[in-house]
Parts: sequence; C-alpha cells; structure tokens
Amino acid sequence: MKQRSRTVLALLAFLLPIGLLLAQPQSPRAINAAELRLALKKLTVLGSVLYVAAHPDDDNTAFLGYMAKGRLMRAGYLSITRGEGGQNLIGSEQGELLGVIRTQELLASRRIDGAEQYFTRAIDFGFSKSLEETMNIWGREKILSDVVWRIRTFRPDVVVTRFTPTQGGHGNHTSSAELAHQAYAAAGDPTRFPEQLKYVQPWKPKRLLWNVFRFQQADRPAVPERSTSLDLGTYSPLLGESFTEMAGRSRSMNKSQGTGGGQNRGEFVNYFQHIAGDTATKDLFDGVNTSWTRVPGGAAVGDILEEAYRSYDEENPEKSLPALFRVYAELGKLKDDPWIVIKKRELQDVIKLCGGLWIDALSTENNVSPGSDMKVTVSAISRSLYPFRLERVVAPLGKADSVLNLQLRNNQPVQAIFGMKLPMDFPYTQPNWLVEPQELGAYRISNQLLVGQAENTPPLTVKVGIASNDGAMDLEVPVRFRTVDPVEGEQYRPLVINPPVTVNLPEKVYIFSDGISKSVLVNVRSEGGKVSGSVALRVPQGWKMTPLSIPFEFAQKDENQSVSFSVQPGPGSSSGSFQVEATVGDSKMQQDKITIRYPHIPPQTVFPRAEGRLLRFDLKKSERRIGYIMGPGDEIPTALKQIGYPVTMLSDDDLKNGGLNTYDVIVAGVRSYNTRPTLRANQRRLMEFVEKGGTYIVQYMTPRRAETENLGPYPFTVSGDRVSVEEAPVRFIAPDNAVLNIPNKITQEDFNGWIQERGLYFAGKWDQRYAAVIASNDPGEPSKEGGLLVAQYGKGYYVYTGFAFFRQLPAGVPGAYKLFVNLISLGK
Repeated sequence: MKQRSRTVLALLAFLLPIGLLLAQPQSPRAINAAELRLALKKLTVLGSVLYVAAHPDDDNTAFLGYMAKGRLMRAGYLSITRGEGGQNLIGSEQGELLGVIRTQELLASRRIDGAEQYFTRAIDFGFSKSLEETMNIWGREKILSDVVWRIRTFRPDVVVTRFTPTQGGHGNHTSSAELAHQAYAAAGDPTRFPEQLKYVQPWKPKRLLWNVFRFQQADRPAVPERSTSLDLGTYSPLLGESFTEMAGRSRSMNKSQGTGGGQNRGEFVNYFQHIAGDTATKDLFDGVNTSWTRVPGGAAVGDILEEAYRSYDEENPEKSLPALFRVYAELGKLKDDPWIVIKKRELQDVIKLCGGLWIDALSTENNVSPGSDMKVTVSAISRSLYPFRLERVVAPLGKADSVLNLQLRNNQPVQAIFGMKLPMDFPYTQPNWLVEPQELGAYRISNQLLVGQAENTPPLTVKVGIASNDGAMDLEVPVRFRTVDPVEGEQYRPLVINPPVTVNLPEKVYIFSDGISKSVLVNVRSEGGKVSGSVALRVPQGWKMTPLSIPFEFAQKDENQSVSFSVQPGPGSSSGSFQVEATVGDSKMQQDKITIRYPHIPPQTVFPRAEGRLLRFDLKKSERRIGYIMGPGDEIPTALKQIGYPVTMLSDDDLKNGGLNTYDVIVAGVRSYNTRPTLRANQRRLMEFVEKGGTYIVQYMTPRRAETENLGPYPFTVSGDRVSVEEAPVRFIAPDNAVLNIPNKITQEDFNGWIQERGLYFAGKWDQRYAAVIASNDPGEPSKEGGLLVAQYGKGYYVYTGFAFFRQLPAGVPGAYKLFVNLISLGK
C-alpha cells in the first residue's frame, strides 16, 4: 500500500483539492436534466439530414434546430463558402479575416441549434449575378468534389437545399443548389472522384428536397406539388421554447451581417418539394430506418438504450451509467460502421454528464512557440456517487502513460501536472484553409481529410482513461488556456502555437508620387521568450532600402521593438509588393499575428504574411483637413493619412457639439448611417457645414427605412443596385465635372485593377440637382448611373458614392486613390 502511494505521488506532480478553482468545460456544456433526457433519446435515433446553401447566413436555423433537437436527427449545414465577400457590420475585417469571423459565428449558431457545420473550399468573391460566373470562378469540378466528399463523409439520409439552380437571386445561391443536385447523383457513383474512396465509401442519400422559400411567418406560399410540410414553429416542452424561438437566437449569432432574428412564436409551416430520389409522402424520412437495426448486430444496443431512456431518473442520472457502459462495450464488438463512431462520441458525452464527470487539460500559457517548454495541468472530478476511477493519463507528444488507478470520490478533484517541450518543427496555429496560397476562387487544401472542416482540431490533446466496475473508456481532452476576466468572468481560449517572432506593418500601402523617400515602420514582437535576430524588407527590383537589415534582441516573451526603414523609388521603378522578414538563426519568419476578438465568438488568431504595397504613380492633392465619421469599421482613414492628409475621427459628441467648420472635408464611412444614430440626429448640422462651404462625402449605406432617408441636401433614394463585376466598363456621364479632372485627370485606365466589385447600393432615384458622374453595369444589364452623385449646396459640395473605395484603397488600387482625392478636393 505504501509503495503504491509513493508511485502515484511520483506520477502525479501532486494531488490536491482545487474546489471552486475548477472551471466549467466548453464541451460538453452544462445542460439541465431535460436536455440530458433528450441526449439519451438521441442515442436511439440513427437518421441524418444535410442542409446545403451558399453563405453562412443562408441557413434555415429553425429547420436545423427542429431536426437536431426536436427529431433528434444528426443535422448538418454545408455552407459552400465562409462568407469572405460579405460586408462587416461590427468591424473593419474583410476578406479572409471576415471569413474567419463568419466561420465562428456559424459555430456559435450550431452550439445553439445543435447541428454540425461544414464548408467547401469555395471563396465568397462577392455578389454574383449568374450561376455561370460563379462556377467559372470557383471551379465547378473542384467544388463539386467537395460537396461529394461531404455527402460521402456525413452520409445523410436526406439532403435539403435552400435554393434551386434557377431561383435564388444570387449566382452563389443558385450554384449551391446546382452543386447539391450534381453531388447527389455523383456521391453514390464510384467512378466519380475515385481518389476519395481510400477514405470513404460511395453514398446515395434517400432523397433530395428543396426547402421552398418562406423566410417570414407572414409569408404564405401556395402548397407546392410533390411536397412534404413541417411546422417548424413547434414548441418543445422539454426545451421550454419553440424551434422558431431557438432559431432567433441562433440566427442572431451572425452579428457581422446584422441579421439578428426575432424569437417568433406560433405556426411556421415549411414545405419541402421533391427533387430526386424516393418521393416522401408524409415525412422527410419516409422509408428511412432510423433505429439501431440499420447497423448489423445493433438491435440489442437499441434495446438497452431504449430501456435506459425509459428508466432515466432526473434527480439521479448516475443510475443510468451501468447500462450506458454496457452499450459502450457492445459498440466495441460490432463491425465497423460510421454510425458506431458517431454514437460512441455522443455516448461518451452522455456518460460524463450523467456522472457529473468533468475533465480538463489547461496550459499555463495561452500561446507557446516551437522549442519552448510548457506545463499542462490535467484536472478530474466526479460530482456523483458513481465509483469512477481515473486509470491513466497519457500526455501529448508521445509521453509515457501515467498509470494511476485512482478512485474519484464525490466532488473531490485531483490534478496531474506534466512538463513538456514542443518540438522545433511543431506547426503553427493557422486555420487549415489559410495555410497554403489560395487560388482565384478557392482555397488550396492538400490534405483531403481537412477539406470542409469548420475549424482546426486542437494542436495538443491529453488521453484520459476512465473506468468503473461497469466498463471503461478513453477520452481525448484538448489542451486549452483558462483565464478569469474581471468583467466577463471565466474565459476559455484555444491553445495557440505561434512563431518565436512576429512582424507587423502598421501601414500596408505607401504612395510615392515623387522620388522622395518614405519611412516604413515595422513592429517586431517576441512570441516565445528570449530571442535575437534581424529584420529586413524584401522590396521590388529598382527600389532602394536603407539599412539592409536591423538587429533585434528580446529578453522575454511579449517584448516589442519598432524599427524604421527608409524606402525610395529608383529610376524606372514601378509599383509592387514588399515583404517583411525576420531571421532567427537559420529560420526565416514572415508572419504577422492578428487576434480577432468579439464577445460572441472565441478569440481567433491568424498568422498572415506581413506584406504591403509600394505604389509609384503621380498623385496630386490639395491640402485639406478631414473629419472622419467611422461606421462599423474600414481602413480609409489610414489610407488618407498615408496620402498626407490630417484626419480626425469624429465622435458622437463631436457630431452633436463639435466645431465642424474646423474641417474642410467630412467623410462618412461605409454604413455609418446604419450604425450611428447620432449621425442621423445631427444631419442638419452636417448640411449647414456643406452650406457654409464644406465638402461632405457619404459612402454607401444599406437601404433601410429611416436610416437612409434624407441623407443629402436634396432627395435621393438608396437602392440595391450594384455592379458586381470588378472589370465592368465605366462611362463618364459628365466628363467635364471637376471630380474627373481636378486635381487628377481620371481616365479609363484608373479603373483597372479594382477588386471584387465596382460598387454597391447605388442611388436609385435622385433630384435633378445632383450630377451623376460615372455609369457602369454588369454584362447584359442596363446602365447604372447612381454610383457617384455630386451636388453643390450653398457654398459647398455634397457627394454620395456607392463605389467600393473601402475595398480599393486598402488593396492599393492607384485609380481609386486618384478619384477619392478628387472628391476630397471639391470646393475651396
């Protein structure tokens, strides 16, 4: 006995009660007795449905919640894209960073409605008006293979589309349906995408259905032919809410898109029209075996689970554990079947919840670097009288098993502490779809098993062996970081593996309109501890840089150093990209570090390449003092400062009480009228500013009632008109207007190199006192002339523009800079 005690104490660094210091795990989350009863019942249901649409906010959250938590099916949402081309109502992130946000917003939605989340490699490139354009940019076969892959891995009994190949109002929408139709036929054909078959088997779902449009409760569509209906407004007594109420909470996680939904009550009938496969007459799952008898030898498992559900005691859930461990053992005897893997994972969670079993693995650091030492504390506690044993703990990175065989006494926690050293070649934390250089319309992911996964698996996990006299199971526990915020309370963070050093460019676009040199500032940061090296710029041919490199030395983690390089265009130099590179020993690092923080999603860390643009072109400007009214966020103020303008950010108090006449120009950021009520309340002050000689430039707003009424000195309306093709031709309606001539002459060449789109939310109708300056249109559409309106009002000028300067200036598009400077130069 004494020898065993000494062994245990040696294997555990120490054992101690940790009481209230124990933290609540993220998965499984704390649930009540009614939800645990549903989780038990879900173990008996073996049916699945996959919902397919184009963008993160295209899902039908009421349907997903109804299926996952009402019918207890395995439900999944396949969003073809991560929504990178959308707008951002909560911050300045665009492109791939917005895709990271919207990915996490969908995962937050799924934590509410209980469904699973998947994607393809397709990139949301913005609004598209045709299926053909979308397929050409995405690559039809590549994205089709991804949808086939998801059907083969998820193995849905039923596939439901949000749109049809002809109905959707957006090329991405109709393409998502077309891909689902083709994948439905191809997934069961072993001759299609045979390279996938080393991992999966062909799979043919029972049927393909279209969720006929009904976006609002007030909508009353006619009953479609060959359709089945579901009332998604059904109330769940166990959950204490209807599935439309749940849907309102789930949909409201798409905060970056401003798609908050109401928690509606009452009937909400949806129709599902037959597209392919066996026709359903009464229910979406007609003819589908959703019991354990669909698994060879599974009937006995189903019987045990049914009895466990019937005998479940809400006040003593641990009484269910002997039966659940018996099921766990029986699953190990059955032949391989995908349902066994799925139900085994669900069963582990139910066993932990029934026994009040909580296990966690915490790092002392939120972020660590390859080659550094780290410490992990594994904690375990049983909050029940059930006799669990902690048999062993297997630390990450090939550490030897710690054989413990410790009884877990009721509410008495224990800890095991491990020290380890990360290998030098341990990969950095980076969303799997951002690791490799992307293609035009799709990400490149070489590892087939990672295609479509919503997020990375944890970089480090601990295996914990739990046993009792009734059975045993091994649990994979992710290593995380825990902190307690004075305001938000307990917070969990994913473990981040980062480079030893990161480099950052505070400004990413530098404009050289003459041969004068400019200082390029670089921030260097230690991410791992004591480190030294040098940093340099990699500039295009013909550009001069001094010094060639700058040394740095850090004594500890999180130290920063700012260094400055002088960059000058040489004879014949042209615009191009430049990179920042840090050298530490034989290693070279070009990674910046960006941590995205919003309260509704976990913090996300991304390591993009630290690079910028050197622009060499003739840019004339007039001196102007600029006040900027920021909306949800954009990078235009940074671009204006780079040009040389003094820019002051205007607060709500400035708009109400400040001296606006101290500025020559005031610029309203994108969607500022949608997000700044004070701006609308002080519209008269802004019009007085214009009347007295100021220039007021208003960038696009989404057309919402009251928010976009009376935006200017004369009437005009904001419409949904847009030009989504970034190469669309432009025509100068008013070629003599100052906007096209002073101080920079604007030509057709200035519209080369634009990204994603020409513009959006153009003016629809306007008073004749506005001058429409530029027209453009997508192929096959009528001319749209409301992208840039200019009006003189009193002594000043008012401008409304839907052209996407908020994308073009950060991307370093020279012509967009010239045109925006001309807008600023109006007037005095």
